[in-house]
Amino acid sequence: MRVATVLHHPVRPVPSYRSTLFTPSPPKMKTLRFSFSHRSTKFKVLAAKKQLPELRSRKQKQDGEKLLSRDQKAEEGFDLGWLPAFPHVLIASMSNFLFGYHIGVMNGPIVSIAKELGFEGNPILEGLVVSIFIAGAFVGSISSGSLADKLGCRRTFQIVTIPLILGAIISAQAHSLDEMLWGRFLVGLGIGVNTVLVPIYISEVAPTKYRGSLGTLCQVGTCLGIITSLFLGIPAEDDPHWWRTMLYIASLPGFILALGMQFALESPRWLCKVGMLNDAKAVIGNLWGESEINKAIEEFQLVIKKDGSDLDSEWSELLEEPHSRVAFIGGALFLLQQFAGINGVLYFSSLTFQDVGITDGALASLLVGVTNFAGALCASYLMDKEGRQKLLIGSYLGMAISMLLVVGATSLPLDEDFSHNLSILGTLFYIFTFAIGAGPVTGLVIPELSSNRTRGKIMGFSFSVHWVCNFLVGLFFLDLVETFGVAPVYAGFGGVSLLSALFAYYFIVETKGRSLEEIEMSLNANSTPGNK
Repeated sequence: MRVATVLHHPVRPVPSYRSTLFTPSPPKMKTLRFSFSHRSTKFKVLAAKKQLPELRSRKQKQDGEKLLSRDQKAEEGFDLGWLPAFPHVLIASMSNFLFGYHIGVMNGPIVSIAKELGFEGNPILEGLVVSIFIAGAFVGSISSGSLADKLGCRRTFQIVTIPLILGAIISAQAHSLDEMLWGRFLVGLGIGVNTVLVPIYISEVAPTKYRGSLGTLCQVGTCLGIITSLFLGIPAEDDPHWWRTMLYIASLPGFILALGMQFALESPRWLCKVGMLNDAKAVIGNLWGESEINKAIEEFQLVIKKDGSDLDSEWSELLEEPHSRVAFIGGALFLLQQFAGINGVLYFSSLTFQDVGITDGALASLLVGVTNFAGALCASYLMDKEGRQKLLIGSYLGMAISMLLVVGATSLPLDEDFSHNLSILGTLFYIFTFAIGAGPVTGLVIPELSSNRTRGKIMGFSFSVHWVCNFLVGLFFLDLVETFGVAPVYAGFGGVSLLSALFAYYFIVETKGRSLEEIEMSLNANSTPGNK
């Protein structure tokens, strides 16, 4: 992920829910739509620490083609190898736009909603309206892996637009607390599936050379969704019923996503796993270039032969090597991301801005959103240049320094104006550095490290950890601040940030410039995978 959900009130645990999955046969691939004429761009795949013999001769061939790729790039002037995959990734990122929109849509109007639906002045119920979204997202994230394994990404995207659209409409028409809670739960259910699905889809359809940059569209989409909801929420200050219009508007991106996915391409890796080789070859030719077809299909089949398809994988396999190692890394990354304090900092930022005279909550949120967006744009530029590990380490170190600035501003005997300005600087720098690495890299590197067989389930498990930790931070943050004060809590966030940087240094393997198949085979070279 991603931009975290901001909880403005302490919340209490909500009841658990279960979802029922169905398993239709794999859909037939539609004809290809989004199409761009382009000259395929060759690139050198960085060597893994260990490689299987099957890849060595191919790597030598790629090394020999490196000079040719440089000559082609010089002749063409522009590198547009990312363009064929871009519209498909853009459509998928509409899910993240919806995620961001639903984060922001409740921040301001919750007071008007509480007054109209009869629970004004009850912080527990107000918190429940916000947090029921997280409960739905937890259920959605757990079920997403199995859905994607059986149906593929395209059909799963389209199916989960149903709860997204229905939830938004039910919430907009709600005349009781129960109706609002059901609507918010359905929206959370769809968001939970999509937050897992988008990184998987992007990692599997994006060309290796541009996978990192295209992967940051998740973060960009979330930021744009938050900013859009803030702008659309401006009339809510004068119209107490405007929140209904905002929730009706929330249903529109769902329709766009469902329609857009009808024209998008399925993951070629999933098509190969279900035996639709001709469709897989057509997708590869469309997205990566005709010259990549044979090589890609050979790698796909080699991994499937050694590791097995994910169509018959089980959750228990996450307890076995090598899958347990990646599941541990995925869960730990999201746990550290959340306990590094992004939700708490975002919540407390409104009070920090008030101290320097910015009393307009919408303006303060807009400053935070723009800072987040700027960081996401920087991440898209740096992801495939500096690599995932460097960005992750640098991001967490920047977050630790930011927390140090805020702690100093709130605990040292400084001039009042200087102290407030230092707090603002620390807060914005924290959000910016989060958006450069800890936000986008976490969601991208987990599917890159995951095996073809268990990618969906590992992502589902990792995001379920994200939502649980998200909920816990929102539940206890205010109590911790009231008990210990701002400085000790922020110092704790800084300590977790330093721990996260160390974790990234010792546990994260660099995936820049390497295909998913090469990453998997290099990590599993000492294991003996097979169909289970």
